[in-house]
Amino acid sequence: MQVILMEKVANLGDLGAVVRVKDGYARNFLIPQRMARRATAEAIAQFEAKRAELEKAAAEKLAAAQAQGEKLAGSTVQVSQKSGVDGRLFGSITNHDVADALVKKGFKVDKAQIRMPQGPLKTTGDHALSVALHTDVVVEINVAVVGEQV
Repeated sequence: MQVILMEKVANLGDLGAVVRVKDGYARNFLIPQRMARRATAEAIAQFEAKRAELEKAAAEKLAAAQAQGEKLAGSTVQVSQKSGVDGRLFGSITNHDVADALVKKGFKVDKAQIRMPQGPLKTTGDHALSVALHTDVVVEINVAVVGEQV
């Protein structure tokens, strides 16, 4: 299926690109998330008419993400969890826990934006994670996991 991208999509294309994707990906993800529209002659004409307005909105989103990224970059978040004497946690710290800690610090971050390449954190200490605020804005944060002795 051919679709017109209504915003930049990672590994697919930029705003306004007409790309061919699998039908299920378009129907179940891109179109419901309003990231794309089916590429018909009428839809392409409508898109070209609104192109300047959509590019302006995309630029504003990017500027807002960069501003938030400058504030967030290099910050440290402290998360506590019950642990044993050897420093291993009873349970783990997930992206949901990190997002909650960032929201408490005053940052507007969703749990899907937290990137944990090694999976959930299972030991105490400092861990470096990345936060993808936008497809072009990825910042590094530090998470200090503090163990609570039981």
